[in-house]
Amino acid sequence: MPSEFPFSSRRSAVYAANGMVATSQPLASEAGVAMLRAGGNAVDAAASAAAVLAVTEPCSCGLGGDAFALCFRAKDGSVTALNGSGRAPARLSIDAVRRDGIAGDHLPARHAHAVTVPGAVAALCDLVEARGSLPLATILGPAIELAERGFPVAPITAYHWQQGAESLAAAPGGHRLLLGDRAPRAGELIRNRDQADVLRAIVEGGKRAFYEGDIAARIADAVQAAGGALSTDDMAGHRSTWDAPISASYRGVRLWECPPNSQGLAALLALSILRHCDIGRFADPLAPERLHLVIEALRLAFADSRSYVADPGFARTPLDELLDDDYAARRARDIDVNRANPNAVAGSPTGGSDTVYLSCADRHGDACSFIFSNYMGFGTGIVPAGCGFPLQNRGAGFVLRPDHPNALAPRKRPYHTIIPAMATRESDGSLFASFGVMGGFMQPQGHVQVLLGLIDGGLDAQAALDAPRVCLEGGDAAGSVALEEGIPDSAVSDLARRGHDVRRVTGHDRALFGRGQVVTCASDTGVYGGGSDPRADGLAIGL
Repeated sequence: MPSEFPFSSRRSAVYAANGMVATSQPLASEAGVAMLRAGGNAVDAAASAAAVLAVTEPCSCGLGGDAFALCFRAKDGSVTALNGSGRAPARLSIDAVRRDGIAGDHLPARHAHAVTVPGAVAALCDLVEARGSLPLATILGPAIELAERGFPVAPITAYHWQQGAESLAAAPGGHRLLLGDRAPRAGELIRNRDQADVLRAIVEGGKRAFYEGDIAARIADAVQAAGGALSTDDMAGHRSTWDAPISASYRGVRLWECPPNSQGLAALLALSILRHCDIGRFADPLAPERLHLVIEALRLAFADSRSYVADPGFARTPLDELLDDDYAARRARDIDVNRANPNAVAGSPTGGSDTVYLSCADRHGDACSFIFSNYMGFGTGIVPAGCGFPLQNRGAGFVLRPDHPNALAPRKRPYHTIIPAMATRESDGSLFASFGVMGGFMQPQGHVQVLLGLIDGGLDAQAALDAPRVCLEGGDAAGSVALEEGIPDSAVSDLARRGHDVRRVTGHDRALFGRGQVVTCASDTGVYGGGSDPRADGLAIGL
């Protein structure tokens, strides 16, 4: 590992031999480690940490949102994917939306029609049932206690809570997550007894307690009262799915992502293109020539992913063709090493959010990469009576054009931005890293940049997160390029000369670049390295 970095990296990586938990909230990390100490595994730790995050960081995730997970099993080197995203209501269609007077290509972000079935609770329960080892009462215990007794709000969480206060105040029931007419301040104690009651119901009745009966009725009533279409039948019909993950290789490491309707494909496409650009020849990770190639690969990846990713039950995404090495090589040849191409378009591979991310690993060598989101901050901001959580606005990810693969349709899953990541060594299938970077369309961009730091830069888990990032804003192939503070002035000027529409981002606005967690595993000793993003409140804790 380099002894010096061309950027500020002040926090040390955490090292431990028997387990690691990295989250965006210290209380969540503590809950995960408590599960490991109780004899639980990585999945138990991830589920407990996620439940705590639902309580302590409602401006990013919650029981009214969605979740995805990747699980690594050391004994056979297998990676499995859990899709915990919800579907559109059965009575919601493009025609129905138009009859309600909604124009344009997307649903209004805060409209009740943007509520899809919240899939996170089913995902947590299904994950624990399939891969966990501790009782649900033990796993959800820390979250219930924090919701009941209260917790002090962390500083960055307080900032984002305040940013969402106006939308909460305007949404039905949203005031329940405010203190009077304002958000809680950093260090201020807040309780959420309504959410504690919901979590207790889940302990007693499992996921059925959430998707059937009183809680489901309250969710449906709140959505319909706000002008939406979600019904109790939609809730009762929800199912998670276990899927085969998709992957691509880079310099002896295989990156695993969840398949569509997740946008993990974008990360794999960009990495595959960069494999043909020989970016490893640039010793400086912030060299403008290297940053240019990364940005251009991301443009091409988003041009493809935004055109092809959709619910596979409704539209075919040509995964084999898109991930073919010859296709990646052709796309790499589309990059001009001297000039930006904001007019990148989807290729022809065939012949003719806000979010939290956490990573956990255990003494067995197993790992769980878990991501959890409301989408845009508090989602729609709609809080069902007596429930204590807001409902997501994932439906805003649909396209309101019948000819688009991601067109809104009844019982369809939308294009999903949240993606966990897992990386294994191709030589022996061992765990290289369990990691992720939350943040809407920043997520695949963060996956690529963090992984490149780990592989090309030889950075440890913390330094890979500390490194300044670039972001194609909005995941738009033609978008402007945000450059995080820490990227040298000379590189900013060079990128502008190459035709990139660049802007510097500093302060709290750095949330644009996502908030990641990384757990690495040494090939020779099996020792874990943990890192937690400085752009959030969290930390990594080892066991």
